[in-house]
Amino acid sequence: MSSPAAPVADSLSFTPSPRLASLDALRGFDMFWIAGGTTIFRALTADTENEFLQALRTQFQHVEWEGFRFYDLIFPLFLFMIGVAIPYSLTKRLGRGDSRLRIYGHILLRVAILIFFGMMINGNLLSFSPSEFHLSYSVLQMLALGYLVASVLWLNLNVSWQVVATLALLIGYWALQTFVPVPGYGAGVYQPHAMFGDWLNEQILGSWQTRWRSGWILGILPHGATAMLGVLAGQVLRSSWRESRKVSLLLALGVVCLAAGWLWSYQFPIIKKRWTSTFALWAGGWSYLLLAVFYQVIDVWRCRRWAFPFVVIGCNSIFVYMSWGLCSGAFRAVADRFLGGLKQYTGSWYDGISWTGAFVVFWLLLWYLHRNKTFLRV
Repeated sequence: MSSPAAPVADSLSFTPSPRLASLDALRGFDMFWIAGGTTIFRALTADTENEFLQALRTQFQHVEWEGFRFYDLIFPLFLFMIGVAIPYSLTKRLGRGDSRLRIYGHILLRVAILIFFGMMINGNLLSFSPSEFHLSYSVLQMLALGYLVASVLWLNLNVSWQVVATLALLIGYWALQTFVPVPGYGAGVYQPHAMFGDWLNEQILGSWQTRWRSGWILGILPHGATAMLGVLAGQVLRSSWRESRKVSLLLALGVVCLAAGWLWSYQFPIIKKRWTSTFALWAGGWSYLLLAVFYQVIDVWRCRRWAFPFVVIGCNSIFVYMSWGLCSGAFRAVADRFLGGLKQYTGSWYDGISWTGAFVVFWLLLWYLHRNKTFLRV
């Protein structure tokens, strides 16, 4: 094991890198589907009888249990990109002389803030009644814990050991879910409430987790693995290799993850609600491929104008998530002030038009922040 201050002499050499426009654009593309995109598409296709659109619409709904759809990629892709950013952000802090203690303090503060925000969104924190507080399976909470695991591993291991640690997280999670018997069900039953992670939650958290019974505690392992897949991608992009080699390696890693996830899924199903190891690999594979495409087009070919709307969103991603989650109704109310007169002419299409207007109002706010270089980060 070696410190990243002398990073990975066994496999990569690093050079100072500018901010990746492709990472901001991909993050914005991902957030677009959370902040309006999915709502707009669902509203516009709500009454469609077109078979193609109906099939496409199912891609914007989570799988009930086993399987994978486009909408299931949004959360792990964001966590993957958090991992990509870790080598950039923490190298910068080490380079300016921050102590390890100070860096760990900042990491823990970010984790605490994200968990707090997650409870604001889904944990009933705003009821101001402690008896009604509960842990939720919030996107922000899982992002925070995945970020914590990946940051600690990056700070303490070189690339070779990071790969070993990522595999250990995936295999360890699989082994616990497969071989530890659950009272009343036995071992290796991959169904709701029958998995070891579910039982562990019940024993430790009990009723405090209320309806969010999602293997919260044990799920930290595969969430950390997803972030670590991103960390490995970030180190590829920071390397001194030729751009073509970086793209090729990202594509290869994507194919390897997809193949491994698919083959393993015959024994350990792809289940988002329990973030199985196969789900982490399958989502990670698509994340590698998307990053490779965005990097090739935006940072290698320098085709950037088309991506500007996404960059505006991606530069304030946490603000986007919180603002849309708390204030989307307010953005729609503003849009209705301007568009409400169209309702009499557009009928069932109006809902989609109104939500499109709400997103435009929100995007203009984000554009104003971007134009003034105001980036609200945790």
